[in-house]
Amino acid sequence: QLRLVESGGGLVQPGGSLRLSCTASGYNLDHYTIGWFRQAPGKEREGILCSTGDSAVDVDAAKSRFTLIKDSAKNTRYLQMRDLEPEDTAVYYCVADFYLNYRSCDANEWYYWGQGTQVTVPS
Repeated sequence: QLRLVESGGGLVQPGGSLRLSCTASGYNLDHYTIGWFRQAPGKEREGILCSTGDSAVDVDAAKSRFTLIKDSAKNTRYLQMRDLEPEDTAVYYCVADFYLNYRSCDANEWYYWGQGTQVTVPS
């Protein structure tokens, strides 16, 4: 069973940067499509740099401050975030799926979820 582990969350001041990590033991993440979601208090889960699948272009253009980084040598995926805003406060989840071939914005399409890591940007 693939187990995803996120790390790197914390408290960061507005305008600051943070890099979240997603790792897995015993499984090669290159065999999976990896994505990120977040959930703010009282809100639904929201995909990050994802696509509806209708177009190759990510529809989530608002996340231009975010970057996905792949390090196959370390079997790790990163979510690099900059210019953070209070609205970015949420629990961030790493997700994976063996059959998806794109980063879907539909949370129901992802099979594996990490435990989440809290990111807090005070106002």
